[in-house]
Amino acid sequence: MTDRDPITVETPHGPAAVHLDEAGIDDGGAPRGLLVLGHGAGGGVEAPDLMGARSAAREAGLAVARVLQPYRVAGRKAPAPAAQLDAAWAAVVAHLRDRLPGVPQVHGGRSSGARVACRGAAALAPVGVLALAFPLLAPARKDGTRPDRGPEIDAVTVPVLAVSGANDRFGIPEQTATREVVVLAGDHSLRARGPVAAAVGPWLERVLAPAAV
Repeated sequence: MTDRDPITVETPHGPAAVHLDEAGIDDGGAPRGLLVLGHGAGGGVEAPDLMGARSAAREAGLAVARVLQPYRVAGRKAPAPAAQLDAAWAAVVAHLRDRLPGVPQVHGGRSSGARVACRGAAALAPVGVLALAFPLLAPARKDGTRPDRGPEIDAVTVPVLAVSGANDRFGIPEQTATREVVVLAGDHSLRARGPVAAAVGPWLERVLAPAAV
């Protein structure tokens, strides 16, 4: 199965489409890990930063699953409520865990997808979370306030790699004891596919090293 043949996974809120690269399966082996990626609010799984992360993961011998949420499969651009996104994500993760049992998972995504991965980390137990263009601040409300989404990424206890554009209008996460931060040239669209891959590859190696022991 390749990314050209998406699989359908039923979720509580409709079918999700999963573009799956099963590294190592064709050779009769198992992948070192599985990177599961979600897309941005109105975007898809072909975003440059997601493709950069995919390239790095495949180079490192991981399988990669890029998940198109049910609302996008249905042709809608306006995102579903957070609870629906999270439930669909959990259903896909469970399906992938059954498909590739015993394979350590790294969860992530860009923007809205990064938020979903962070919110689900406690329950879904990835070994790491990849947050591409994580939006620390929401778009301004009518009164000018911008809700803080920092608690979503701050709650993650496994290692996190946050990759952001230097001019991201939604803010850039800060480095912590468990969170590495890479700032690249660009904005929230994070179109620097090559630099994203260069940042993600070494981090994946570090995150998966304990799982291989």
